[in-house]
Amino acid sequence: MQVAPSLQPLLDQVRTAIEERTPLQIRGGGSKDFVGTIQPAQRLDTRSHCGILDYAPTELVVTVAAGTPLAELEAVLAEKGQCLPFEPPHFAWASAEGQPRLATVGGMVASGLAGPARASVGSVRDYVLGLQLINGQGQHLTFGGQVMKNVAGYDVSRLMAGAMGTLGVITEVSLKVLPVAPAEATLVFALDQATALEQLHRWGGQPLPLNASCWVHDDTAPGGGRDLLFVRLRGAMAAVEAACRTMLADAPGERMANTLAEPDWALLRDQRLPFFVAPRSPELALWRLSVAPAAPVLDLPGPQLVEWHGGLRWVWAPQQAGAQLQAAASAAGGNATIFVAASADAVRAGCQFDAKDTAKDAIAKRLKAAFDPLGLFNPGRLCADL
Repeated sequence: MQVAPSLQPLLDQVRTAIEERTPLQIRGGGSKDFVGTIQPAQRLDTRSHCGILDYAPTELVVTVAAGTPLAELEAVLAEKGQCLPFEPPHFAWASAEGQPRLATVGGMVASGLAGPARASVGSVRDYVLGLQLINGQGQHLTFGGQVMKNVAGYDVSRLMAGAMGTLGVITEVSLKVLPVAPAEATLVFALDQATALEQLHRWGGQPLPLNASCWVHDDTAPGGGRDLLFVRLRGAMAAVEAACRTMLADAPGERMANTLAEPDWALLRDQRLPFFVAPRSPELALWRLSVAPAAPVLDLPGPQLVEWHGGLRWVWAPQQAGAQLQAAASAAGGNATIFVAASADAVRAGCQFDAKDTAKDAIAKRLKAAFDPLGLFNPGRLCADL
């Protein structure tokens, strides 16, 4: 099979690394450099292999080279009134040299991170139809295809979502896309966290077009700040308007202008709201607690922001508070991990999975041995032994 000219250098670099037993750091734009531990290794830059390879708007499928900037893909989809509904974050923070770190499609899949709409529309892996990758034996393999039902057995393509490049170099990915919702509205309510969670749970049991939510203590509000719950609705015009009337009758609140709300949701997606970027004590880390959406308010040692209708809790707390946070998350049916370590880029978060499951750990090691037997790809990025 003929190899694309932009792909050949990646294949050559991987095969040379295999021969020389040289570890590789797979990297696109570097927008997820803060996630996990990056060990010294030869860099494999995917950005030269880029471009929209195939796009069928009527079939809601797009195939993209992994090094393609995420913003470029989203712009092409927007021209056809379509989108990636899981709202992948861009995290376009500047590097030490002052250059922006632009997210790529390969990094989007490898990180498996989704934005505010995740709880309503699904995760990144739910939209991956197929992909191509270079494994640790220098083979260029194809998994899945361009339709939902394409293979029997294990869905290897979705396995790569969230693997952080530890199983192979993603070179191409086919994604399911969706039309942009015809109507959108954002409602804001002045509610404490307990009341907000109770209200979200109640609304979640009704046929309402809930799309995203965010509860936070707004320190910038007059009078020393206040607790606010933001809820975004998306869907048919009639459904959104009916939901606004129902929800505003249930709890006192108001409707925001979309021109004001849309930029704020984008800031939440990219963690650029004041909660995330306000100056903090250098010993604090940003912790990510994934819990059952119906979990009550958790006793956490720091300021919180709640997303995904209660299923995702962000908290600023010392790294030494890990045992307390893990216990609280476990009691709520979830887990706690450090997302951004203290001092951000200067100090890494270490192992991303601090609650070990023996069975899952064994499966992960067997997968690593099958895809990357020499352990060359992103060594230690997820954990010391992966």
